[in-house]
Amino acid sequence: MCAYELTEDSMYNDGNKPPEWKDYKWHLKHSITTVETFEKATGIKLKNKQEIKKTLEKFPLSITPYYLSLVDKENYEVDPIYKQAFPDPRELRVARNDMSDPLHEDSDSVVEGITHRYPDRVLFTVSNKCSMYCRHCTRKRKVGDRDYIPSKKTIEKGIRYIEKTPEVRDVLLSGGDPLLLSDEYLDWILSRIKKIPHVEVIRIGTRIPAVLPFRITDELVTVLKKHQPLWINTHFNHPRELTDSAKEVLNRLADAGFPLGNQAVLLAGVNDCPRIIKSLMQKLVQNRVRPYYLYQCDLSKGLSHFRTTISKGIEIIEHMRGHTSGFAVPTYVIDAPGGGGKIPVGPNYLISWATNKVVLRNYEGVITTYKEPDSYEPVFCDRKCRDCKLQLNLEKAKEEETLGLVKLLSHYDETYSLTPQDNTRSKRNKG
Repeated sequence: MCAYELTEDSMYNDGNKPPEWKDYKWHLKHSITTVETFEKATGIKLKNKQEIKKTLEKFPLSITPYYLSLVDKENYEVDPIYKQAFPDPRELRVARNDMSDPLHEDSDSVVEGITHRYPDRVLFTVSNKCSMYCRHCTRKRKVGDRDYIPSKKTIEKGIRYIEKTPEVRDVLLSGGDPLLLSDEYLDWILSRIKKIPHVEVIRIGTRIPAVLPFRITDELVTVLKKHQPLWINTHFNHPRELTDSAKEVLNRLADAGFPLGNQAVLLAGVNDCPRIIKSLMQKLVQNRVRPYYLYQCDLSKGLSHFRTTISKGIEIIEHMRGHTSGFAVPTYVIDAPGGGGKIPVGPNYLISWATNKVVLRNYEGVITTYKEPDSYEPVFCDRKCRDCKLQLNLEKAKEEETLGLVKLLSHYDETYSLTPQDNTRSKRNKG
């Protein structure tokens, strides 16, 4: 047990960090789980302590010391870090349309741990453990199972389902947080999935770089590198989460060759401002993380105070499209209740259309037209895809089919000399 104790004035500021600060296991062991520990660590005296404790009876508290250190204790009540990490009594208010499992993940579960909603990909829940309990979590129904890590027997059931389902080409590991598994266990899971011939890509969804960056150790990166192509989706919601420590691990992952994406959630009072989202996305791009989705907050129970109107999300995208790099603009989506999946919504740039002409507007309000061809005729298709000789040849071109000197210059063709067909010596030797 670490000898470092929490005191009234210990806010984990730069002059008061324990020697184990960069040890992620220390942070997990010293996670803040009670109101009293929070007050001791921050020096904050909460005004509605009893209401907060009542909230904790249903939705537990867990904050890593690292993430707690980011809270602005002078303005904590309006601080976006505090709001994402610390309980709010409004979580106990269940709105009429709130649901326990709004995305029907449990209903669409084909075997334990596997949700198969889209034709060619599955969600594989490999951990129910999080380093921090985000107050806006869509899986609040599962919060509190902090020690639950599926057994190998359970994981094998999911792997067997993927093996016998050849249409699955993409596997998304989720949780909880997959990166809280031990290096060895995660290596085993990835190895098993990687052996399945029809699986083309594996993804990991993680909040670790934002809430516990020290977990991204050199040893973990070495394990992950064994299983390329591996895509990593992070979860940053506010620019202040992109600390020096967070940036360091993002660069480490990018340098290791992992494509990085970010999935943010639009949260009232946290980031529902065009300037905040624009700054967040630009900072992510600066650190080689491609903005992927901006989610409308789900209809999970206890999240009504976090939800914005759809118009607010559209307004934010309107402030970004054309005003920053295209690849810095995320896709704003609603994860449809009932398991309908992600539905993109956004500003309408197509104003009207007629025969062979559409009317468009740009981010400045400029209205223009695009003239379509008068006589577009698709290439005749007889619907016999198996015998198609047209564009449907999806196989890559064979690089070894080279001619002339290119054969001698190439690194993939073993030809070392070219001999004319009418060469006398060749004819004589064949005879």
